[in-house]
Amino acid sequence: MVRRRLLRTGETGQALVEAALLLPVLLIMVFGVVAVGRVVQAKIAVEAAAREASRTLASAASEQEGLAASVETGRSVAEGYGLSGERLTVDVASNGFTRGGRVSAEVSYSVVLSLPLINLADVVVSSTHTERVDLYRSREEVSAP
Repeated sequence: MVRRRLLRTGETGQALVEAALLLPVLLIMVFGVVAVGRVVQAKIAVEAAAREASRTLASAASEQEGLAASVETGRSVAEGYGLSGERLTVDVASNGFTRGGRVSAEVSYSVVLSLPLINLADVVVSSTHTERVDLYRSREEVSAP
């Protein structure tokens, strides 16, 4: 008896229409949350890579040794966070590598935001970290005669 009443009033497809209207909004919200999560994760990884690269350079025994080691450290930290090496850049500056001076590392990464089969946008996240050179480790090692 109740069923006949619903059929007479024409409300049988109401739930289907509501679902059809609500589903695109929900999908956009889900993809937006995933995109924001990917950007935040990349930002955390880039900050960690910049911090570790500058720390490696600041505590190195020599400038040449520190420059090579800091770039490698920054790349390995970023890789540990799951960032692709193809879209990652690590730039370090020794600024003369003097005792008590400052060294810096800048790391940037391009996050690709996409849906299946559709590339929506590329977001570049970057971070710069400056570290003070250790007063006792900034000198070149001198070999004894």
